[in-house]
Amino acid sequence: MNRKRIHKKIRAKIQGTALVPRLAVFRSTKYMYAQLIDDTKAVTLYAVSDITKKEKHTKSESAKILGEEIAKKAKEGGITKVVFDRGGFPYHGRVKAVAEGARSGGLIF
Repeated sequence: MNRKRIHKKIRAKIQGTALVPRLAVFRSTKYMYAQLIDDTKAVTLYAVSDITKKEKHTKSESAKILGEEIAKKAKEGGITKVVFDRGGFPYHGRVKAVAEGARSGGLIF
């Protein structure tokens, strides 16, 4: 419940557009998910998860790779700037690794 409350406060302050979409991150106990969302049209532009990955990495390494993949998809679509939405999760560990991977992939936020 606490994460939901925090996420609600975050979402009240940020909004993604077609030019500057929202990079939403969700962390489950096993996997990570990242989406680029245009909130004006309520459309997911790009989505990536680490469910189907076959190679063996630690969860943090997988999260960084996930951030690089979403950045690559965004670059292909002509997106360079995003708004980061940590989804109410603390900004450390895997959530931070996704952000660092996205930054190293070329996204600006």
